[in-house]
Amino acid sequence: MTTTSQAAPVPAPVTTPPGRGPAGPVPAPPGGGRRRGGWLPYALVAPSVLALLVLLGWPVVRDVAISFQRLGLAELVQRRTVWIGLENYREVLTDPFFWTVVVRTVLFTVVNVALTMALGLAVALLLAAVSRGVQIGLSVALVLAWAVPPISATVIFQWLFDTQFGIVNQVLTGLGLDFADHSWFATGVSTFGVITALVVWQAIPLVALSLFASMTSVSTELYEAAAMDGAGPWRRFTAVTWPAVRPMALVLTFLSVIWDFKVFTQVYGIRQGGPNRETVTMALYAYQKGIGSREFGTAAAISVIMMLMLTAGLAWYARMMVRSAEEEQ
Repeated sequence: MTTTSQAAPVPAPVTTPPGRGPAGPVPAPPGGGRRRGGWLPYALVAPSVLALLVLLGWPVVRDVAISFQRLGLAELVQRRTVWIGLENYREVLTDPFFWTVVVRTVLFTVVNVALTMALGLAVALLLAAVSRGVQIGLSVALVLAWAVPPISATVIFQWLFDTQFGIVNQVLTGLGLDFADHSWFATGVSTFGVITALVVWQAIPLVALSLFASMTSVSTELYEAAAMDGAGPWRRFTAVTWPAVRPMALVLTFLSVIWDFKVFTQVYGIRQGGPNRETVTMALYAYQKGIGSREFGTAAAISVIMMLMLTAGLAWYARMMVRSAEEEQ
């Protein structure tokens, strides 16, 4: 007897029409399939962008326009606009004193940035090494020093380095050094030394606290592992601490270059560019041309040159930062 088995019929596949699911129509994504948010993010950012354009962009445009004009006291009173092309730039770039000021400003910036970053890093390492109570006390002292207005700090430093009554001369004389009635403002070099001390003193708190905050993100296990491997203090710094604070240090260096290149208050407040104009920087030179000599077109040209120099230098530095980050990856 032969038994014939029949296979069970296979159900035909169910096809779903486009736009419909098994339980009914598939709801369309919000916004008609466009990216979520639409114009809303742009509307939220627009007020800030508009404020930046008004507060920063428009003054830059006006400054560039004035640099192509002869704008003195007579033109201001008569409300005349006299376009002279590149004459202001020609006058500035052919002035030997301008190039002296440029070299002086660049050197001043380099020295200030280097001292600020080195001393700020040293203070940050000190904060990381002391106890919690000492950390709080030092942090409060740094914040208070940072909060002093620049003009007030300038007056304080003038008193500290005063020839007859300055406490610096008294302390150095008490240590057996010949600083009785010593004038710290007799030469351009010593005057720049006082200005540099003032600028660096005010810049250290931000650098130190920012680098210390970066150090706190490093796990203690990394230091313990490095110590177990026999790494000394310098090796632990280069292998553990520095890689953690390096991005912040690069950003702070970037900002310090901007601040120190265009510093004005401290330079003007100490000796108004003296003695014998030996401490005139580019910012002060533009001020003297504009406010002092009423040559506003020439002053605008100097400020535009400052912007171009700063932009070129920072563009190179930013490119170097990006390339260094890519090499590390």
